[in-house]
Amino acid sequence: MIKNLNSSFSARMLVATVVFAVVAFSASATRADLDEVRQRGTLRHLGIPYANFVTGAGDGMDIEIMQRFARHLGVRYQYVKTEWDRIFADLTGKEVKIKGAAVEFLGAVPVKGDLAANGLTVLPWREKIVDFSRPLFPNQIWLIARSDSPVHPIKPTGNLQKDIEKVKSFIRGRSLLGKAGTCLDPAMYALQGIPAKTVLFPGSLNDMAPALISGKADLLLLDLPDSLVALQKWPGDIKVIGPISESQVMSAAFSKDSPRLRAEFNLFLKKSLRDGSLLALAKKYYPYVLHYYPDFYKVKP
Repeated sequence: MIKNLNSSFSARMLVATVVFAVVAFSASATRADLDEVRQRGTLRHLGIPYANFVTGAGDGMDIEIMQRFARHLGVRYQYVKTEWDRIFADLTGKEVKIKGAAVEFLGAVPVKGDLAANGLTVLPWREKIVDFSRPLFPNQIWLIARSDSPVHPIKPTGNLQKDIEKVKSFIRGRSLLGKAGTCLDPAMYALQGIPAKTVLFPGSLNDMAPALISGKADLLLLDLPDSLVALQKWPGDIKVIGPISESQVMSAAFSKDSPRLRAEFNLFLKKSLRDGSLLALAKKYYPYVLHYYPDFYKVKP
């Protein structure tokens, strides 16, 4: 009888241990706040090779920022490659479906990273999914054409809205290359009433400028950092027509379950801005950024 009781007790303890382990694993798979990162001893940086933020060669502006943040935390740095259609699921542990500005949350998936940074533009629909840090880089969406295009760059009027409307008028009757689910999605910029052929690019953002040059479309939506890189890589092949959007910013993204990690990163960023190291990184990877946004990295009183 005693032997049976002991066996029953051991079985219950085993079940309790398994349940505890499952709960603990579940918590670790859905939470990655500051204490968990320090306890694990590794900061997992989700990224996608894009422009000079994540070059794919082991460096980039956002790579270096996150390596420095890991040192600030006293933990190891780990880069975790993801994809544009997976990045927020890998960060939050929730599958998401995007339709226009609407966001639908689907099933749970494993969390693969503690933060995401690879030139992520802050957009209203993205703010429904994640929380963003202080700005890391300026952004704006531009209309790009091949150098031999009959479309010519506008002369700025000093009124951004008038400039945007003028630039949009050039799209009429032409093919426009964009990419769905990103800040280069034509659906985001009130272009629906303009008769034009929209071409949604299926490949990497890094390949969009070459696609325009090779004749995949007449015009291209491209953001500021990718435009700066493209103008350096293919000088004389493309030209900037003018702005399609208001000014935007790029930031690091955090799960809404990681407020303390985000707060610590913002403190780190504030220090990096004040000591000039953030500006130095921006100039290292984007030498001409201050030509377009001279005041972006100025320390405010």
